[in-house]
Amino acid sequence: MAEPDPLMTATGDDLIRETERLSAGRSGGSLQRRMIGIATAWILVLLLGGGLALDRVLTNAITRNFDDNQEYVLTSMIAAAEIDPFGEVRLNRPLGDQRFLEPNSGFYWQISGRGFEPFRSRSLWDRALRVLPNGGNSALRTYDSNEFRNTLGSTEREDQLIRVTERNIVLPMSDTVWRFQVAQSRADLDDQIGTLRNTLIRSFALLALGLIIMAALQTLYGLWPLRSLRRAIAGLSAGKAQRVDQRDLPDEVAPLVKELNQLLDHNDKQAEEARRHAGNLAHALKTPLTVIMNAATARADDLDETVIREATTMRRQVDHHLARARAVGRRGSTHSRAEVWPSLQAVERAVGRLYTHVTLDMAGDKTLAARVERQDLDELLGNLIENAAKYGGGRVFVTVERVGDFVEFQVEDDGRGIPASERDKLFNRGVRLDTSKPGTGLGLAIVRDVAEIYGGSVVLEESEDLGGLMARLRLPVAE
Repeated sequence: MAEPDPLMTATGDDLIRETERLSAGRSGGSLQRRMIGIATAWILVLLLGGGLALDRVLTNAITRNFDDNQEYVLTSMIAAAEIDPFGEVRLNRPLGDQRFLEPNSGFYWQISGRGFEPFRSRSLWDRALRVLPNGGNSALRTYDSNEFRNTLGSTEREDQLIRVTERNIVLPMSDTVWRFQVAQSRADLDDQIGTLRNTLIRSFALLALGLIIMAALQTLYGLWPLRSLRRAIAGLSAGKAQRVDQRDLPDEVAPLVKELNQLLDHNDKQAEEARRHAGNLAHALKTPLTVIMNAATARADDLDETVIREATTMRRQVDHHLARARAVGRRGSTHSRAEVWPSLQAVERAVGRLYTHVTLDMAGDKTLAARVERQDLDELLGNLIENAAKYGGGRVFVTVERVGDFVEFQVEDDGRGIPASERDKLFNRGVRLDTSKPGTGLGLAIVRDVAEIYGGSVVLEESEDLGGLMARLRLPVAE
């Protein structure tokens, strides 16, 4: 006899301790730390990307505003420029910004033409803006220049990185291409950009901190029911409670607790049934063993017959309890599923080889599946169909259909039938109404016990079509 599966005979406490042992040995880390870590990483990535994009947009906006101011001054210069009688360029009105008159103020302008001395603002003092060749292109051009930086003998005020806006213009009454330039120190622009970036960094850092704290609090609050569940399971292991309280649980956790309580109920019921079956088997074997021992002690003349008779009785009891124990061990598995039609075909082939004179017909829904183990379904159908073939008149008809939440099998034969008053007796162990044919009288008893274990039922009725007996077996349907 095969050794019993330890998971099928373990009590609820054993199962909990085994689960805790496996969890401790192969822990996947803290779910809380995982969730907070993922949230933190995602927040930092999003804020970093958003911060860089916002910095780029605002920096470009500040720079564009800076350049627009310079372009405005450049346009004013061009509008005020004219050629004097000597062919040189002059401004017919001064520019409005006083800083163009202060030496090294950081605000400069210059007008240059080939063959002429540059016409410069007083703020340039003894320096001149560099005139880069551009092939006579008249398009507006803006660029940064370091021509005033690291000049020998320059002061800190004079050590400037400047931004230049320039355009080539041909003035009326002159064939010379004049280069109009406006330059301004980048110090103010860089200060504005620096202030902007410091503000962004502080703001986004504070936002990141707030979001991370919020994610941590959300995780702690969201996982609080799991902590309560862990304490409840620890209470089960310590014997302080029998079941996990299902009250005030979130919708996501309640099904888990319900399944856990059902598993504990299943294990308790299995343990109780195992104890009861062991007691029943011991009681059932006690009487035959006593009879055999008394006959052997008395050296009875019919000792051989007594041993054979009582051994047959013991074998019948053992077979019955083993079949029931197998079904109990497999019951409750949510993955139990057996296709109905392949099982019927397998039984049909087996019965056809044993009873070659019997015509077996089958009809019904070929797509149905029952929530039982395939081995148990074969045993249930095999017992019913074999009985119909054995005690019928040569014809067996099997119908399968869905009735509500059950798969219903109707096994009919064309035999003499059984009176209604005698039908229930056939489900008792060892009862046989026809002793002329071989058998143990356990088939229907096993069918009833196994069907009830899976939540089904079996009844015997009269066949309206064939006139014999009809066995109506119902088993839970598997979706």
